[in-house]
Order: sequence, then structure tokens, then C-alpha cells
Amino acid sequence: MNQGGSMKKGCIVFGLCLIFMLCVTAPHAAAVKNPDTFVFASYGTLRTLDPSVGYDVVSRQRISNIYETLIFFDGSATDKFIPLLATEVPSLENKGISPDGKTYTFTIRKGVKFHDGGDLTPEDVVWSFKRNMVADPDGGPMWMLLEALTGKGSTRDADGKIIPGIFEIIDKSIEAKDGKVIFHLPKAYPPLLGILTYSCCVAMDKEWAISKGCWDGDMKNAAKYNKPDPGHEPLQKITNGTGAFSMKSWEPSNQFVFERFDKYWGKKPRLRTAIFKYVKEWSTRKLMLQNGDADSVLLDQTYVPEVREMKGLKLYEVPQLSVTAACLCQKIEHRGNPNIGSGKLDGNGIPPDFFSDINVRKAFLHGFDRKVYKTDVFNEQVIMPTSPNVEGLPYHKDVPVYEYDLKKAKEYMKKAWDGKVWEKGFKMVLTHNTGNVPRESAALMLAENIMSLNPKFRIEVRNVDWKDYLVKYRSFMYPIFLIGWGADYADPHNFLYTFMHSQGVYARFMGYNNPESDKLCVDGINTVDPVKREKIYTRLQNIWYEDAVAIPLYQQIAVCPFQEYVHGYVPNPMLHPEWKDLKNLWKE
Repeated sequence: MNQGGSMKKGCIVFGLCLIFMLCVTAPHAAAVKNPDTFVFASYGTLRTLDPSVGYDVVSRQRISNIYETLIFFDGSATDKFIPLLATEVPSLENKGISPDGKTYTFTIRKGVKFHDGGDLTPEDVVWSFKRNMVADPDGGPMWMLLEALTGKGSTRDADGKIIPGIFEIIDKSIEAKDGKVIFHLPKAYPPLLGILTYSCCVAMDKEWAISKGCWDGDMKNAAKYNKPDPGHEPLQKITNGTGAFSMKSWEPSNQFVFERFDKYWGKKPRLRTAIFKYVKEWSTRKLMLQNGDADSVLLDQTYVPEVREMKGLKLYEVPQLSVTAACLCQKIEHRGNPNIGSGKLDGNGIPPDFFSDINVRKAFLHGFDRKVYKTDVFNEQVIMPTSPNVEGLPYHKDVPVYEYDLKKAKEYMKKAWDGKVWEKGFKMVLTHNTGNVPRESAALMLAENIMSLNPKFRIEVRNVDWKDYLVKYRSFMYPIFLIGWGADYADPHNFLYTFMHSQGVYARFMGYNNPESDKLCVDGINTVDPVKREKIYTRLQNIWYEDAVAIPLYQQIAVCPFQEYVHGYVPNPMLHPEWKDLKNLWKE
């Protein structure tokens, strides 16, 4: 999933979800401001509310509070689940999962209302899954569900053409029968339950959604609903879920307001309203927290020491199953792209395939100072990954890295493009999302170090709002894009496929294509033999180093601050600090 504490590395136990909570109590408890309203300040901007499209932490937070999935995580556990729209979690023991692991059966809860007044039915659930797979937007989350239910990671081939027969396979993969929803898998797929917690697996009102322009339910017409134009998906700005909260208002780049849904099927939430404010400057977020104008804020590791000095707060320290990297794009879009200057290797730009030369990639990797970054930006309270398969995931290995060495960086630059890079120089723009200090620091460090090699090397660092950043990198507009990945499910496939398969969510937009890597990514998910999987994923992690795919920046230990009068927050390593389960929060 796209992502925009004082705990030593050796103390992190992901399997047990080790989470610390520190209370810094004020001498006299502060009065609770607006006890029925929760206010959160963040620099994340919202791109979409369409469940088939949303694949970032901000979209997921909004969608998952408005809509609901069949099941969700049980508290802080990453491998245990509780029922939501289903009445129980299927298992081998309750016969909800067939002995061969290819059939999953869910009994759908009765008496559930949509916000617009409709009743939830099993047919709504089936249509929702099929509609999202039919849509399968570029760079969206549907690959993981398609892979589980159809054996394909996309409805389209590498050339963007619809795979023959794919919609028929989707149609047969899920059915409603006798109040139940039944999934039919082509083969056992152990991560399925984890995938079903994701916001692309929510239930929608079929009749309502079709009336708004969504797929009409006829597979003969599926192709015309496939791959919607970014920003023009039918449910981008409208919602109708079954969740405990509905959308009251959305002012882009300002705030998003939830209000309680009083006909919610479950326990009535104690909050009436929740306001998520867009506040890109840390100084403003800090002041809001100090004054009690925010109940919680998004906190970058750089500013943790400042928050530790504040009174009246709870600080949750949560190791994250996530990784952030600087991705090097090997096939940049040249048309109308100001980020590559002239588009040529003439000293005033870079060619679209600039990073296809491994010497350029190795030079940039040697230009990043991991040790200084860890100390100056994170005060040592971070894990420096060696590949996307981060600590806490099965088969993790510490593989070699390209250590900071400007002498080696210079040597590789002199080799790049038969010496033309060194002779002509280059000019490019390096972007990061607005307000993200760790990414901004990485971008500035990398640019400064690379420019120090040769006065003819020019790199301009710019910030871009998150909602726009998502669209641009998926349009191949950025030579380098700095981005994070949070676990959709706790398996190395979710990370290594993303970064290393030619159709992976990030690898695709890097233009990375290695046939060996593609084959290994497929082989890894197609076997349950742990010995075979370890061999496969060890090799993939070594290919990451050999191919100098991208720069692994950091694996975060998130620190989540709350006013001491806020209760009910349950952190989970699978969920970004942006996530707040509003129905469980209260203030007193």
C-alpha cells in the first residue's frame, strides 16, 4: 500500500506486535475540548474515495471508516481477524475454508443499512468485488485480489490489452447463495484473509453505485468500465457505505469531515464528528497539539524529541511493516515533462531512459549516506533496510548495500552512457510529497551529494501535494519518486512483487523488468513449501542488490501522539499512523 519512537532495533518483535505506550501526564488534567468531536491534523491529501482506486494510507483511512469489509484485524494482531459484515471468520475448523484451501464461504450479516437507506445483501457484496476487479485501475490495489481469485495480477497484459477471458474468470470466482458469499480460488492462496481486510474489499450498494455510473453488472460490458481515467472514476467524490461514519463534507487540501451514522448496525460510536485537517507545516500541527486544538497529529520521527517534552499526551510507539524507497524510473515519459529538461543528454536535461544504465543507478545509490541519514533525521530510532523485504517479514535477509562512497559514485558516473554523462552533465528535477520531512531530507541529501561530483550535474528538489504526486508518478513523470509501501498482508510476496515484478505497483512505474525476477515472484506465491520459498526470496533480495533497483531509505518506527483524554486507539503494525478506527475512539 502506498504510504505518504525510542525503541532499539533489537527490541522489535513484529510477530508479537510489540507496541509501547508512554504517558506524559500534565500536573492537572486539561479540560476536554469538544468531547464528541475528534480532530486529526496531517499533511496527507486525499486523492479518491473510490474503493477500486484508493491505494494510499489517506484514501484507505477515509474509505475504511465509511465502508466496511467482511472481516478486519483483531486488535494489534496481524494474523488474527474479527467478523464485520460477515458473521464469522471462515476457517478449516468451522468449514468456512475447504480442505484444499480453494473455497472460502462467508455468511453475510442481516439487518445492515447503507447510509442512503438501502439494505445490504449478499448480492451487493458479490457485485462489489466483481465491480472493483472489472475496473482494475492503473496503479490501484486490485492486483492482489485478482491474483488470489483469478491467478492473474491484472486484467491487462504487459501491453495494456485486456487478457482474453479474464472477465469470465472474474464472474465465476465469487457467487451469492443462500445468504452466503462464496469465493472460488484457482489454487490455495494463504494470504487471502489478510487481503480481505483491505479497503478495496468493502461492500457497496449495487443499485446505488450503478446509478452513479459504475459497472452495470453485465460481463459483456465489462471492457468499457476497465481502467478508468485517473480522477474520473465514478465514485471519486461520493460515498454510500455501511460504516459507523458517513462523509459530511470534503474540502480538498483543507479538511475532511465525518459524521456518525445513527442507523449503524453495530455498537453506537461515542464520537459524533471527526475532522481530518490538512496541515502541512509541522510548527502548526505542533501548536494545535499543544493547545488542544488537535486530538492527534501525524508526527515525523524528526520531531519526536519535541513531542516527548510536551505534557498531557499519550505516545504510542509502533514498529511498522513498511518500507520507503527512492525509486529510479528507467522509462520516463518525455512528452510535456518539465522534470527532465531538454529530454536529452546535452547538459540541459536527461533522456527518458537515463536510469536504464546501471552505472547511473549505482552512482546514485553510492551517493546516499545511510549513516548520516539515520542519525540526523531519525536520531537512530529507525531501521535501515537493505531490500523491500523488511525486518518482521518471513525470509528477511540483510543483503549487501551500496554504501556511501562518492569516489565510487564518481567512477560509475564516468562510465555511464559511454562517458557522456560526465562530459555533458545533466539537469533534472527530484520530487517528494509536501510535508514529509524524512523524504524531503533524503531528496536534498541525494541531490547535494550527486551534484558535488561534477559542477555540470544539476538537480532541483521540489515538493508536490500527495494527491498530485500519486497521479504524476503513475504517469511516469518523475525520474525519481520517493514513496513508501505498507503491508497489505504480512508476506514477502506483497513487498517483493510490488518492487521487483515488471507488473508490480512500483516496479511497473520504474520501468524495471528482469525476467528472472518476474519468474521468482510468481514461483514464490505459488508454493507453500517454506524451504522453497526461502530460497526464492533470498535470491530475489540478492537481485535487488545486483540490479541496483532503487535506494531503500527507511523502515519506520512510528510514534503516534494523542491527547491523554483520547481513548480506544489500538495500533497495528499493518496500519499506518494515518489510520484511525473512529467507531472505537472516545474522549473523556
